[in-house]
Amino acid sequence: MNILVINAGSSSLKYQLIDMSTESILAKGLCERVGIEGSNIEQKVNGKVYQKTLPLKNHVEAFAALVAALTDPEYGAVRDLSSIGAVGHRVVHGAEAFTSSVVIDGAVMKALRDNIPLAPLHNPANIMGIEACQAVMPGAPMVAVFDTAFHQTMPRRAYLYGLPYEYYEKYKIRRYGFHGTSHRYVTARAAQLMGIPLERLKLISCHMGNGSSFAAVDGGKSIDTTMGLTPLEGLIMGTRSGDVDPAVIEMLTTSAGLSLKDAINVLNKKSGLLGLSGGLSSDWRDVRAGAQAGDDAASRAAEVLAYRAKKYIGAYIAAMNGCDAILFTAGIGENDSYARELILRGMDYLGIQLDPERNKTRGEALISADGSRVKVYVVPTNEEMAIARDTLALTGTIEARFNSPAVERSLA
Repeated sequence: MNILVINAGSSSLKYQLIDMSTESILAKGLCERVGIEGSNIEQKVNGKVYQKTLPLKNHVEAFAALVAALTDPEYGAVRDLSSIGAVGHRVVHGAEAFTSSVVIDGAVMKALRDNIPLAPLHNPANIMGIEACQAVMPGAPMVAVFDTAFHQTMPRRAYLYGLPYEYYEKYKIRRYGFHGTSHRYVTARAAQLMGIPLERLKLISCHMGNGSSFAAVDGGKSIDTTMGLTPLEGLIMGTRSGDVDPAVIEMLTTSAGLSLKDAINVLNKKSGLLGLSGGLSSDWRDVRAGAQAGDDAASRAAEVLAYRAKKYIGAYIAAMNGCDAILFTAGIGENDSYARELILRGMDYLGIQLDPERNKTRGEALISADGSRVKVYVVPTNEEMAIARDTLALTGTIEARFNSPAVERSLA
């Protein structure tokens, strides 16, 4: 069964087509600048690149371009749409309505719209992606896989804020957490690498990219995570501030004279590595290079990021009353030995010791020293595969419905 995985942004549409019989990628592509002048599509299949610059006024047109690329006689991956058994959609925010992935129906779409206030930048784009797919592939079974679902196992002591309880009751203001699909994938993979059932492990998953979050995963269940109501809370990130005193917003609006909207924009778009480095860069690679060259502004940003990460690791070891392994994943976590060393430096007391040579890796590996009581692994994430697996599990039995002659006629 071939599964199409969709990740829709406000002006982009990423996709992968995966053959689930072998879990191999048949095609990978990206529609860029959707609704913006200069839109284009690029797709890779078996080393061949399909590229076109063409107007993509909306996500429906982007999806039609995607289908044309996938079925292109020379550069495509499949003969026609009947070769695609189901579609899995990444959805950022499921709030409390969804604790796992679900087959998309009318009730699910209503819930996604109801959750727009919790993710005003992400959920509308995800909804547009689903609706565009439904317009072009009306008979295809589709699944929503939520970034927030994995964290719905958090106990109330972890997800409640210290606000009047009525605000949670009325507006569902609480910690939700994100990157759940990634945390779920890498913790399951780590259990395989360790040869120990996931239910017996206490793990700290460190997803570090331009957006970063850590999760404490006890027995396969998330019990705490760094991101909160939105992806702004938690660690220092590329342009996000992470944790700040809420009174900072008042200071920005009174002392700096910013509007509330501008103040939030500062925290989301002008802070983090970019802000701490004095505008040097939001890209960790630039900050690392500056820090290693002795630049004070870059060193300052690197130190703050590493210190915040170290504090969360210590907090999560306390929350779980122990830790069997720490897992680094995503762009920075998977590829940057300097970041990993900086974060875990000086944690010997907690039984964490890196092996300097092993840490030089950029792929899946054990990087802790032989004597380290807490294992440390690099585990490349694969959110698309996790989405595809969920989609197969939920739709495999109804694949025939899409591949029926009646459905094929409706697509003609």
